[in-house]
Amino acid sequence: MPKSSIRKFLGSKISWLYLIIIGVVLGAALLGLLVSSVKFPVSTILHIVSDKAFGMGWLEQVPMNEELIIWKIRVPRVLLAFCVGASLSLAGAAFQGLLRNPLADPYTIGVSSGAALGAVSVLFFQFTILGLGSFTLPIVSIIGGFVALVVVFGLVRLSSRSLAIETIILAGIIVGSFIGAITSLIIALGDKDSMAQIIYWLYGSVGMRGWSHVQLIIPFMIVGSFILLVHYRELNALALGEEAADHIGVNVKRGKIFILIGASLLTGAAVAVSGSIGFVGLVIPHLVRLLTGPNHRHVLPMSMLFGGAFLILADLLARTIIAPREFPIGVITALIGAPVFAFLLIRERIGRGENG
Repeated sequence: MPKSSIRKFLGSKISWLYLIIIGVVLGAALLGLLVSSVKFPVSTILHIVSDKAFGMGWLEQVPMNEELIIWKIRVPRVLLAFCVGASLSLAGAAFQGLLRNPLADPYTIGVSSGAALGAVSVLFFQFTILGLGSFTLPIVSIIGGFVALVVVFGLVRLSSRSLAIETIILAGIIVGSFIGAITSLIIALGDKDSMAQIIYWLYGSVGMRGWSHVQLIIPFMIVGSFILLVHYRELNALALGEEAADHIGVNVKRGKIFILIGASLLTGAAVAVSGSIGFVGLVIPHLVRLLTGPNHRHVLPMSMLFGGAFLILADLLARTIIAPREFPIGVITALIGAPVFAFLLIRERIGRGENG
């Protein structure tokens, strides 16, 4: 890279933000690997990770039990937390940009409820779709989330000719509540053991997961992220309104379909491997917009990085506050996310009042 390009990059505020958040992600990942009831030196962790991931082990052989704890338990847990947080945050940013409302996220518009119902059905009835094997869980979860989304927009179309933002949120809450009742009914039909297991799963967690769960989410995360990241221009145009976007040459209908598909892929896969984890897709994109501004070229990737780091740290809190027991990570994100989002809403409302 020429020196002038390097100076230009380092002189940009957004470039520094990217460098800072990447540093935060790496720091959060290292903390996630370090902090636990069993302590290991940083050198041992770096050796195991570099050896397993890149074949570049540069220290003496470590004991098998240390290698097992780091590579089989901690690394997939940290990586899964990052993937789930990144997926939910990116999906939330896409929904908020599409609907032009900071209250929109996979949970408020019913997508997560539909995905949870699909996942609970697979877990409860223990069925697999022929030829899909373990991928039955995320695929059924994605289908459930997408069906819920179709139902929400169907209700809005029946009740109003225009896709009013308030109507979409209200329809999402109605559909989500109804789906939640069906999910509760399925759980109630099971025995006490399966009921307790599914209820704990619904609270959200990345504990007791391994590389198999990382493999389940990665393909859908890659596809969903690619779809959304290449459609950032459509989200920027939709911020001006559908008519204005249409006038500047944006295919609004096509863009909406791709954005909804990408966000549904991310949400369904995240819910399938981690359960219901709220407020990540609601709060993180809002915070990112305060730092970067409204341009989705930066909002989308920054939301991914910020959301992934946030969930790694939330999981760290969940497993250390009352160690050796663990809090469900969904409880931690709600305890952190709800007050933060309330503060942001109050701050925004006061700002509007002063300007008005």
